[in-house]
Amino acid sequence: MPLPRVVADTPLNPVIEALLAGKVEILPWSVALEGTSEPVAGLYTYGHLLVDGPMLDRLPGLKVVSNYGVGVDHIRLVDAAARNIPVGNTPGILNGATADMGFTLLLAAARRLIEGDRYARCADFTRYDPGYMLGQEVHGRTLGIVGMGRIGQQVARRARAFDMPVLYYNRRQNAAVEQELQARYVGFDELLRTSDYVMLCCPLSDETRGLIDAAALAKMKPTAILVNIARGPVVDTQALTVALQTNQIYAAGLDVTDPEPLSRDHPLLKLDNVTIAPHLGSATEQTRRRMAEISVENLLRGIAGEPLLHQVYASP
Repeated sequence: MPLPRVVADTPLNPVIEALLAGKVEILPWSVALEGTSEPVAGLYTYGHLLVDGPMLDRLPGLKVVSNYGVGVDHIRLVDAAARNIPVGNTPGILNGATADMGFTLLLAAARRLIEGDRYARCADFTRYDPGYMLGQEVHGRTLGIVGMGRIGQQVARRARAFDMPVLYYNRRQNAAVEQELQARYVGFDELLRTSDYVMLCCPLSDETRGLIDAAALAKMKPTAILVNIARGPVVDTQALTVALQTNQIYAAGLDVTDPEPLSRDHPLLKLDNVTIAPHLGSATEQTRRRMAEISVENLLRGIAGEPLLHQVYASP
């Protein structure tokens, strides 16, 4: 009996390949782009390639879309729902690792760690100078979290260890979170004006796309640091570039950018007051393995017509 055919944006990592070995036949992403007359049982999105209605229509017999990760802004959920195709993701698995990355970027940007590393390795470092390369303190400073979902809550827990007052802005106020994490709900403008650190933990949506634009950056303190562990398009890249070039804000720490990756000659890459990681939020061996296991389980369940472990539904 032939194996179910699955289109995936290859190459997949070895863990995913091992989990799928002998269970499905992997087809390249070009099949989804060009179409096929042969049945395709599943679509596995490993990166963040666009999945929309026309693509789904090019894959006859499609039963499931399984995403490796929690963010599904690259998948048109309404299009999938209209075709009765369930979409699976991996929520709850990467919260801790992503929050860790947020604080890694916050600390690195505040204490100018990347600059310091470069200087410590260069020929100019011949003596210790206590007045050189001063950064910003973290403990006791105010952290503003935009998006108090699972990841935002994990960030708030870490902030408590640094004695940081926590403000948050969210679509809805959450009294339970406020009590547990001693966080205070404020309006978006107040958060920008009063936070020493602004960390973006919100999903990408029509409402959050370009949320941090020139006007938002102008409201932030000149000593403030912006950290983005959400999605690149939440921040207006051009506006951020100008804000950093002119020292309108102190620094930024970015795990994601728009576009991703930036062009190799992009002016952001030339600035010392921005720390950029190549989308490493969930990039630990433990978290990525669990993401692989759940996304593969979602895929196989969908192919078999069974309920997914985690299904994403289109907003009403």
